[in-house]
Amino acid sequence: MTTKNTLGKAAAVVLMAALVSACSSNAAKEEAAAQAAAEQAAAEQAAAAEAAEQRAKEKEKAMQMAEKREEKRRLMDAASAAGSVFYFDYDSSSLSDDARAAIDAHVALMMADSGNVRLEGHTDERGTREYNLALGERRANAVRDYMVASGVPAYRIETISYGEENPVAYGSGESNWMKNRRVEIK
Repeated sequence: MTTKNTLGKAAAVVLMAALVSACSSNAAKEEAAAQAAAEQAAAEQAAAAEAAEQRAKEKEKAMQMAEKREEKRRLMDAASAAGSVFYFDYDSSSLSDDARAAIDAHVALMMADSGNVRLEGHTDERGTREYNLALGERRANAVRDYMVASGVPAYRIETISYGEENPVAYGSGESNWMKNRRVEIK
């Protein structure tokens, strides 16, 4: 009977070990499945957070671009209101306070934009052709120098002198000559 008892005990131990093994195998599988599900949920949550962050960045960028467009429009309106013609006194290339204020509006626009400008210097009909070409150039350079001193890169500004060749007002007299002593910004 002892052999039978020993065999029975051994069978019981083997049966119990198999049972424990089966239970622990199921528990390990369940634990692994739960861990995989937790990892999957964490990955999905991280992906959702990253997508939300990306959307927030895109929204912020869109808002900044809209603000830049609005600022540029405002600067364009200010430059347009200031005018694109700067007048000078007789035989002078000195900028008046009014001209400086108008140029400041154009400088602000140029600092916000990457465009180039051409400054066209003009004179009235008095004086020789050569003198008027030189005076028109001095006037255009005076505006350019003021813009450069205000922060606009010099390579973005072209100057040209037309002298007395392109008047806007014809005839003699101070009222006509005054309109022709100018620099136009294009």
